[in-house]
Amino acid sequence: MHTVWKGAISFGLVHVPVKMFTATEDKDIHLRMIHKPCGTPITYARSCPHCQKEAEWEEITKGYEYEKGRFVLFDGEELDAIKPENTRAIQILDFVDLTEIDPIYFQKAYYLSPDQAGAGAYNLLLEAMRQSGKIGIAKIAIRSKSSLAAIRAVENCICMETMYYPDEIRSLQLVPNLPAQTAVNERELSMARMLIDQLSTPFDPEKYTDDYRIALQEAIQRKISGQGTDVVTAPAAERTNVIDLMAALQASLEAVKTAPAADTGTAPATGGRGPKKPRAPRTRKTETAP
Repeated sequence: MHTVWKGAISFGLVHVPVKMFTATEDKDIHLRMIHKPCGTPITYARSCPHCQKEAEWEEITKGYEYEKGRFVLFDGEELDAIKPENTRAIQILDFVDLTEIDPIYFQKAYYLSPDQAGAGAYNLLLEAMRQSGKIGIAKIAIRSKSSLAAIRAVENCICMETMYYPDEIRSLQLVPNLPAQTAVNERELSMARMLIDQLSTPFDPEKYTDDYRIALQEAIQRKISGQGTDVVTAPAAERTNVIDLMAALQASLEAVKTAPAADTGTAPATGGRGPKKPRAPRTRKTETAP
């Protein structure tokens, strides 16, 4: 797996060097936008609608729209100055019970492995969390974004899950049409609970599959196998440098073909590589002859 971050977990005076790896992967099938008349993928240019031209990278900066159409701008140095100071530390602030955290807070999972000579401290933290049943709540900065994180033991690995801050969780008061009271029929409630009991089972993630992704993969394979009108080949982009290269290769071949002639017995008669140079050597020989 590719290392996405290197740093250390710190709790108290303990320092645990670790490497971070993404624990999940996106297996969604991404379809591209295709220009149907010719089969070419659509591209998106960095264009300015006001100047009506493509924007070069050196002309681009970042800005925050504080009012409609009005932006406050930041250059790279200004953003670097306000980045979190310690971007290579996972600082554990507290230890809590996992059951106390609502799953709505969790974002993305990462695996942490020991780095350099940190195996001893890594094993210590892993076993301490496993025996205590606690997880660590930490702060971390990844790619300039500060996040809360949950540090926990998963079998023989320390796992980290980034978390939303409380003010990033939208209030339930914003959800329309929520019932003010949950008054239900007792008989219906009893039957609903019986149904839940009958459907209850230990969680086995292997039994759940992405039916849409499987169906889409099968549809793609059917189209490829059929080689019908739905399978297109994008036209090759014009490559002017290839023409120049071919001309250079042709000229090189011509030069190689004419090279042996310069090494034949006619070479002294011509006196060199070109038609003008041979006369000068013959003239000099005539003048210096005894």
